[in-house]
Amino acid sequence: MRFGMGLGGLILAAGESSRMGRDKALLPWPAEGRDTLLSAAIRALSDYCDLVLVVTGNNSSALEPVIYGCGAFLVANPAPERGQFSSLRTGLQELLNRGRDNAMVTLVDRPPPKEPTLRRLVDRFASREHGIWAVVPEYQGKHGHPVLIGREMIEAFLKARLTSNAREIEHANPERVCYLETDDPLVTANLNTPADYSSLESRKLDLS
Repeated sequence: MRFGMGLGGLILAAGESSRMGRDKALLPWPAEGRDTLLSAAIRALSDYCDLVLVVTGNNSSALEPVIYGCGAFLVANPAPERGQFSSLRTGLQELLNRGRDNAMVTLVDRPPPKEPTLRRLVDRFASREHGIWAVVPEYQGKHGHPVLIGREMIEAFLKARLTSNAREIEHANPERVCYLETDDPLVTANLNTPADYSSLESRKLDLS
Protein backbone atom coordinates (compact mmCIF):
# COMPACT_ATOMS: atom_id res chain seq x y z
CA MET A 1 0.00 0.00 0.00
CA ARG A 2 1.74 3.17 -1.20
CA PHE A 3 0.71 6.56 0.18
CA GLY A 4 2.05 8.76 -2.62
CA MET A 5 4.21 10.99 -0.44
CA GLY A 6 7.70 9.97 -1.51
CA LEU A 7 8.20 7.61 1.43
CA GLY A 8 11.43 5.63 1.34
CA GLY A 9 12.24 2.76 3.68
CA LEU A 10 15.61 2.65 5.41
CA ILE A 11 16.98 -0.33 7.34
CA LEU A 12 20.26 0.09 9.21
CA ALA A 13 22.18 -3.20 9.11
CA ALA A 14 25.87 -2.25 9.21
CA GLY A 15 26.60 -3.32 12.79
CA GLU A 16 29.09 -6.00 13.78
CA SER A 17 26.56 -7.96 15.90
CA SER A 18 29.36 -8.68 18.36
CA ARG A 19 27.10 -9.47 21.31
CA MET A 20 24.90 -11.78 19.24
CA GLY A 21 27.87 -13.70 17.88
CA ARG A 22 26.38 -13.86 14.38
CA ASP A 23 24.90 -11.33 11.99
CA LYS A 24 21.53 -10.35 13.43
CA ALA A 25 20.22 -9.52 9.97
CA LEU A 26 20.33 -13.21 9.05
CA LEU A 27 18.62 -14.58 12.14
CA PRO A 28 15.50 -16.55 11.17
CA TRP A 29 12.26 -14.71 11.92
CA PRO A 30 10.16 -16.49 12.92
CA ALA A 31 12.45 -19.41 13.72
CA GLU A 32 10.42 -21.98 11.78
CA GLY A 33 9.87 -19.74 8.77
CA ARG A 34 11.93 -18.86 5.72
CA ASP A 35 12.30 -15.18 6.50
CA THR A 36 15.17 -13.56 8.34
CA LEU A 37 15.00 -10.40 10.41
CA LEU A 38 16.27 -8.53 7.35
CA SER A 39 13.89 -10.03 4.79
CA ALA A 40 10.94 -9.65 7.18
CA ALA A 41 11.80 -5.97 7.65
CA ILE A 42 12.14 -5.39 3.91
CA ARG A 43 8.77 -7.00 3.23
CA ALA A 44 7.07 -5.01 5.99
CA LEU A 45 8.44 -1.64 4.86
CA SER A 46 7.84 -2.43 1.18
CA ASP A 47 4.08 -2.43 1.80
CA TYR A 48 4.22 1.29 2.55
CA CYS A 49 7.36 2.62 0.87
CA ASP A 50 8.22 3.39 -2.75
CA LEU A 51 11.59 1.72 -2.26
CA VAL A 52 13.63 0.22 0.58
CA LEU A 53 17.34 0.82 1.15
CA VAL A 54 19.48 -1.32 3.43
CA VAL A 55 22.68 0.22 4.76
CA THR A 56 25.42 -2.37 5.19
CA GLY A 57 28.98 -2.33 6.45
CA ASN A 58 31.60 -5.06 6.29
CA ASN A 59 28.73 -7.56 5.90
CA SER A 60 27.70 -6.35 2.43
CA SER A 61 28.55 -9.57 0.60
CA ALA A 62 26.62 -11.70 3.12
CA LEU A 63 23.51 -9.54 3.01
CA GLU A 64 23.47 -8.77 -0.71
CA PRO A 65 21.53 -11.91 -1.78
CA VAL A 66 18.77 -11.22 0.77
CA ILE A 67 18.55 -7.52 -0.08
CA TYR A 68 18.30 -7.94 -3.83
CA GLY A 69 16.22 -11.09 -3.52
CA CYS A 70 13.57 -9.08 -1.66
CA GLY A 71 13.60 -6.21 -4.18
CA ALA A 72 15.47 -3.75 -1.96
CA PHE A 73 18.65 -1.78 -2.64
CA LEU A 74 22.03 -2.03 -0.93
CA VAL A 75 23.89 1.07 0.22
CA ALA A 76 27.32 0.47 1.71
CA ASN A 77 28.49 2.69 4.56
CA PRO A 78 32.12 3.50 3.63
CA ALA A 79 33.03 3.97 7.29
CA PRO A 80 30.81 1.68 9.44
CA GLU A 81 33.27 1.96 12.31
CA ARG A 82 31.90 5.46 12.88
CA GLY A 83 28.72 3.91 14.21
CA GLN A 84 25.00 3.85 13.64
CA PHE A 85 24.58 7.59 13.09
CA SER A 86 26.95 7.46 10.14
CA SER A 87 24.85 4.67 8.63
CA LEU A 88 21.71 6.75 9.15
CA ARG A 89 23.25 9.73 7.38
CA THR A 90 24.53 7.54 4.54
CA GLY A 91 21.08 6.05 3.99
CA LEU A 92 19.19 9.34 4.27
CA GLN A 93 21.48 11.05 1.77
CA GLU A 94 20.89 8.21 -0.68
CA LEU A 95 17.13 8.50 -0.21
CA LEU A 96 17.34 12.22 -1.02
CA ASN A 97 19.49 11.41 -4.05
CA ARG A 98 16.70 9.09 -5.20
CA GLY A 99 14.06 11.79 -4.84
CA ARG A 100 12.45 10.71 -1.54
CA ASP A 101 11.69 13.45 1.00
CA ASN A 102 10.26 11.23 3.75
CA ALA A 103 11.65 8.12 5.37
CA MET A 104 10.55 5.16 7.45
CA VAL A 105 13.64 4.19 9.43
CA THR A 106 14.25 1.05 11.45
CA LEU A 107 17.11 -1.09 12.76
CA VAL A 108 17.69 -4.61 11.53
CA ASP A 109 17.68 -5.99 15.07
CA ARG A 110 14.12 -4.72 15.63
CA PRO A 111 11.54 -7.27 14.42
CA PRO A 112 8.89 -5.60 12.27
CA PRO A 113 5.80 -4.58 14.23
CA LYS A 114 2.28 -5.75 13.48
CA GLU A 115 0.76 -4.57 10.21
CA PRO A 116 -1.97 -2.48 11.92
CA THR A 117 0.78 -0.69 13.85
CA LEU A 118 2.59 0.24 10.66
CA ARG A 119 -0.67 1.41 9.13
CA ARG A 120 -1.40 3.67 12.13
CA LEU A 121 2.10 5.14 11.99
CA VAL A 122 1.89 5.90 8.29
CA ASP A 123 -1.64 7.30 8.60
CA ARG A 124 -0.53 9.58 11.45
CA PHE A 125 2.53 10.70 9.52
CA ALA A 126 0.49 11.42 6.39
CA SER A 127 -1.96 13.56 8.38
CA ARG A 128 0.60 15.25 10.65
CA GLU A 129 0.25 18.93 11.45
CA HIS A 130 2.52 21.56 9.94
CA GLY A 131 5.67 21.74 12.02
CA ILE A 132 5.77 18.06 12.94
CA TRP A 133 8.98 16.54 11.63
CA ALA A 134 8.66 12.98 12.88
CA VAL A 135 6.29 10.33 14.20
CA VAL A 136 7.73 7.88 16.74
CA PRO A 137 5.89 4.83 18.12
CA GLU A 138 5.71 4.20 21.84
CA TYR A 139 4.89 1.14 23.90
CA GLN A 140 4.24 1.63 27.61
CA GLY A 141 5.99 5.00 27.44
CA LYS A 142 9.13 3.67 25.74
CA HIS A 143 10.08 4.99 22.31
CA GLY A 144 10.54 2.48 19.49
CA HIS A 145 10.85 1.80 15.76
CA PRO A 146 10.19 2.32 12.93
CA VAL A 147 10.44 6.09 13.02
CA LEU A 148 8.88 8.18 10.26
CA ILE A 149 10.68 11.41 9.44
CA GLY A 150 10.07 14.27 7.04
CA ARG A 151 12.47 16.40 5.04
CA GLU A 152 13.05 18.80 7.94
CA MET A 153 14.25 16.05 10.29
CA ILE A 154 16.30 14.47 7.51
CA GLU A 155 18.06 17.79 7.01
CA ALA A 156 18.63 18.13 10.75
CA PHE A 157 20.32 14.72 10.84
CA LEU A 158 22.46 15.47 7.78
CA LYS A 159 23.58 18.87 9.11
CA ALA A 160 24.46 17.58 12.59
CA ARG A 161 27.99 16.88 13.78
CA LEU A 162 29.34 13.43 12.96
CA THR A 163 29.68 12.84 16.70
CA SER A 164 25.96 13.45 17.27
CA ASN A 165 23.29 10.77 17.45
CA ALA A 166 19.68 10.58 16.35
CA ARG A 167 18.28 10.59 19.88
CA GLU A 168 20.16 13.76 20.75
CA ILE A 169 18.71 15.60 17.75
CA GLU A 170 15.22 14.22 18.38
CA HIS A 171 15.32 15.37 22.00
CA ALA A 172 16.55 18.80 20.93
CA ASN A 173 13.34 19.26 18.93
CA PRO A 174 10.59 17.79 21.16
CA GLU A 175 7.91 20.11 19.77
CA ARG A 176 8.61 18.70 16.30
CA VAL A 177 8.02 15.06 17.25
CA CYS A 178 4.68 13.23 17.59
CA TYR A 179 4.88 10.21 19.89
CA LEU A 180 2.20 7.68 19.00
CA GLU A 181 1.25 5.27 21.78
CA THR A 182 0.61 1.72 20.57
CA ASP A 183 -0.33 -1.62 22.10
CA ASP A 184 2.40 -3.37 20.10
CA PRO A 185 5.41 -4.54 22.16
CA LEU A 186 7.34 -5.28 18.98
CA VAL A 187 8.02 -1.57 18.44
CA THR A 188 10.41 -1.64 21.39
CA ALA A 189 11.78 -5.19 20.99
CA ASN A 190 15.57 -5.14 20.70
CA LEU A 191 17.57 -8.25 19.85
CA ASN A 192 21.14 -7.69 21.01
CA THR A 193 22.04 -11.07 22.49
CA PRO A 194 21.15 -14.75 21.99
CA ALA A 195 19.08 -14.54 25.18
CA ASP A 196 17.07 -11.62 23.76
CA TYR A 197 16.40 -13.59 20.59
CA SER A 198 15.40 -16.79 22.38
CA SER A 199 13.13 -14.90 24.76
CA LEU A 200 11.31 -13.01 22.04
CA GLU A 201 11.01 -16.04 19.79
CA SER A 202 9.46 -18.04 22.64
CA ARG A 203 6.87 -15.26 23.11
CA LYS A 204 5.99 -14.82 19.44
CA LEU A 205 2.46 -16.19 19.83
CA ASP A 206 1.78 -13.60 22.53
CA LEU A 207 2.98 -10.89 20.15
CA SER A 208 1.01 -11.90 17.09
